[in-house]
Amino acid sequence: MRRSAVPALLGVLAVVLVAVLGYALTRTPASEKHEQTLDAQVEAGTPVAAPGADHALPELTGAARRRLADYRGQVVVLNFWGSWCDPCRDEAPLLEKTHRRLRKAGVGTVLGITFNDAPADSLAFEKKFGLTYTSLRDPGTKMAQEYGARAMPETFILDRQGRIHAIARTQVTEEFLDSALERAGVPKHVLAR
Repeated sequence: MRRSAVPALLGVLAVVLVAVLGYALTRTPASEKHEQTLDAQVEAGTPVAAPGADHALPELTGAARRRLADYRGQVVVLNFWGSWCDPCRDEAPLLEKTHRRLRKAGVGTVLGITFNDAPADSLAFEKKFGLTYTSLRDPGTKMAQEYGARAMPETFILDRQGRIHAIARTQVTEEFLDSALERAGVPKHVLAR
């Protein structure tokens, strides 16, 4: 009787192992599910509350800490970047131009969040490109994880209530920014060149 139980037990264990492996291979990690949900909702035209609005992150230039919630009442171009990222270099002048337009009109700002970057390298990047908008450090990339951001640059356009209206998981263009900012409530005359 023992000999017939061993093959049956091995067969059951093999089925369980295959089922566990199948589940592990097809399961979507929680951060990726959140990214898919976030992207899908925004793509469907549903503004989504920006994650991590109350996380206080340190500024690059000092010990002060800021929260995304501190920018409520303004349209925010939230840009995850790194000094090591070539597309980040390419889009930096456009983001600075956009920041100046938003600030001049008093309707918004660009807010950078660095991704896996040494503060000294980030500061050198800001100086090289003459960036005047605030950038925050994201120790441990916790904020980036909440947005599903992992392939720099990634940009999120938030309205005055802190809701995401557009997402670019690649380098932004002027056309993308103008369209997204208009959806987030920036008046057309501010966007006119």
